[in-house]
Amino acid sequence: MDPFEVRMQFLTLLRRLDATQASIKKVVAFAVKYFSSCGEDLWDCIMEECQTATLNNRVNMLYLVDMLCETCLLARPPTGATGRAAGHASYVDYVARDLHRLADYVVPPGQHGMPNFMSTVQVLESWRTKRVIDPQRLDEVLGELESRRATVTLPTSSSTSTSASASAATAPSLALDPQEIKKRMEEDRERHKRLRERRWVQPISHNLPAAVPPLASFLPLTDDADGAGELTLDIEFENDWEATSDWNEDDDEAITEENLFCFPTSGAGGDDGDEQAMDLS
Repeated sequence: MDPFEVRMQFLTLLRRLDATQASIKKVVAFAVKYFSSCGEDLWDCIMEECQTATLNNRVNMLYLVDMLCETCLLARPPTGATGRAAGHASYVDYVARDLHRLADYVVPPGQHGMPNFMSTVQVLESWRTKRVIDPQRLDEVLGELESRRATVTLPTSSSTSTSASASAATAPSLALDPQEIKKRMEEDRERHKRLRERRWVQPISHNLPAAVPPLASFLPLTDDADGAGELTLDIEFENDWEATSDWNEDDDEAITEENLFCFPTSGAGGDDGDEQAMDLS
């Protein structure tokens, strides 16, 4: 199949894309299959469709990119491998390169782009958790989106009249009919279901020796500088560490209650009253 025919078929698949996993997997399989000959051209097609499609389809494009990154990372060969399979991860490189543009297309400036805000933030945060893209770059994009939402939801009094006239001028093009709203609700339900399924999925450890003992004490030490080579165990520990609050009075009370259950200070027996509570100091 020549590159022009590949491009035309890929555009047809993109324009038929919906929120179902079958539709997304079909497009991902096509993109991975023809990456060696038309990879960058296919990525340009995705970006063009993100720029011109409706708001609902732009979110579908974002979830397509999400599964494309996941497929590329799973198909990545060990370090030092060569050949066609080694290039699959380049789709992730394209995403990292055009991350700002992708976020701008999916969540366009203005009030009309806010329906896509939450879905976009969820996908970007999942990329940061699983180290798909540099967390620092993702933080920059997330910060831009948050500032954009703040400016949209908190308009100044001086811009009220101008924004009202602009809204009146653009209202016909941004209005959604009931069928589009119903379709969006159904697709959001499908997308959120997949996000819940993948919420606790952590990336598989990379570049480990062929035979690694199962005990965590035998695993090599890693840190943030290792990037994709960081172990899953370290990532899970960092997530738990960040989500756990500091020690406070509630923890003291909980420990005291547990201590009383295990070592009661008074009881029916003769020696039970001689037992002392555990020293928590």
